[in-house]
Amino acid sequence: MANNDRSLKGNNIVEQLKDYTVVDIETTGMSPNYNKILEISAIKVRGGKEVDTFSKLINPHENIPYFISNLTGITTKMALDEGEELEDVLIGFKDFLQDDIILGHNVNFDVNFLYDNFCEVLDEPLTNDFVDTLKISRKLLPKLDHHRLDDLTDYYGIKARNKHRALNDCDLTNKVYKNMCKEIKSEFGNFEDFKKLYK
Repeated sequence: MANNDRSLKGNNIVEQLKDYTVVDIETTGMSPNYNKILEISAIKVRGGKEVDTFSKLINPHENIPYFISNLTGITTKMALDEGEELEDVLIGFKDFLQDDIILGHNVNFDVNFLYDNFCEVLDEPLTNDFVDTLKISRKLLPKLDHHRLDDLTDYYGIKARNKHRALNDCDLTNKVYKNMCKEIKSEFGNFEDFKKLYK
């Protein structure tokens, strides 16, 4: 299935959600065209509470760049020895995700990688809508110099991460999102008034 136009990709929306799935991936590089997914993790949230998790390491069948290993802690040996096949992980992730709205930080990056791999490996697109905490942060916290996940965990007093591992990043992103929703309620009264900033 062709994946170059991403015409069936879900919409980037701004919503206060109670039911959703937090998603994060680790990759061998920045380009879906040339790099591979190393890890897919997700946390399912129902009624604002975490109810299930998904986390799988993927065998890239190639050496992992030193920069990526240093960033994530995922070594080539670890990925080759413990990683599962991409198709099996994508099938499992698709079953876990279902039609949930995806939550993530700079999640367009993750969704683009997943969309292209869904099309190439599973012969179907990833069509779920998604909420990006990075997009919300830029409107809600314009005083911050940067809006990386580490900047937001620091701002909200959330314990910092040691390595960029996908499941840990899902957990941190979910905590950031909940704090953002509280701040929006405090500052704007409701999410609908906050959303007017995007119009």
